[in-house]
Amino acid sequence: MTLDFIFSTFMKLIDVAIVWLFLYFILKNIRNNVKMSLLFKGILFIILIKVISNLLGLTTIGLLLEYVIMWGPLALIIIFQPEIRGVLEQIGKTQLLGRHKILSVGERERIVSEITNAVDYLKKEKIGALIILERDISLRDYIERSKKIYGDITSELLISIFFPDNPLHDGGVIIQGEKISCAGAVFPTSIDMKVVKRLGTRHRAALGISEESDCISIIVSEETGRISIAIGGELSYNLTIDDFREILLEELKPKNEVMTEEETEVEKNEDKA
Repeated sequence: MTLDFIFSTFMKLIDVAIVWLFLYFILKNIRNNVKMSLLFKGILFIILIKVISNLLGLTTIGLLLEYVIMWGPLALIIIFQPEIRGVLEQIGKTQLLGRHKILSVGERERIVSEITNAVDYLKKEKIGALIILERDISLRDYIERSKKIYGDITSELLISIFFPDNPLHDGGVIIQGEKISCAGAVFPTSIDMKVVKRLGTRHRAALGISEESDCISIIVSEETGRISIAIGGELSYNLTIDDFREILLEELKPKNEVMTEEETEVEKNEDKA
């Protein structure tokens, strides 16, 4: 075994590791983006149909799919340019590199308390609101197009932003860590036709941004005062204030803390067994 052979083998391992790391970040960000997940599933479906058509000798379908595969990538790049750009921007980013940081237990409870107090007031007064809490996926593009605030999170500030006479009350608020970064943010509406027909603009926008990122979307209905939370394209509708607080506390926990709690629960079950 020569030195050149060892060096060559080592470089091949690095090459494979880089490719796998690249694929890992792509798949991780696709999983956090509902639109990109649907796109990825569609591509896999087309490839599967192509393989089946080749095996069964289905010439016409195979020929059509060849054209789709040939020109499809160009069409997808044009149609899904914003989503693809968002995924590429997230590759290599970690939570430590963003403006937000991992919250301590005390900070998390204070923030949840302030948001809960504000939401409870808005619910009772039937004042519409849309509050977005950024997590791992950056919402910088939406922040740049909004009115910058970067103020401490307080219930009074949140209530004043959404007060009907305030010029910013129609848009959404984006929270990064312990700060309210901006107000008056405009988000894309949901593409899920099963739910958008029965929802208002705020709910559709909350679902839309939750489909594109891993954020927590909080909605207070202007018509009914009902509280809802959208996460990952799923809407939890008409929550009580206690359920709202519990969900918010749970969702704001760092991933390592959630994993530790799950491991502790497993150990308890094993001890009982």
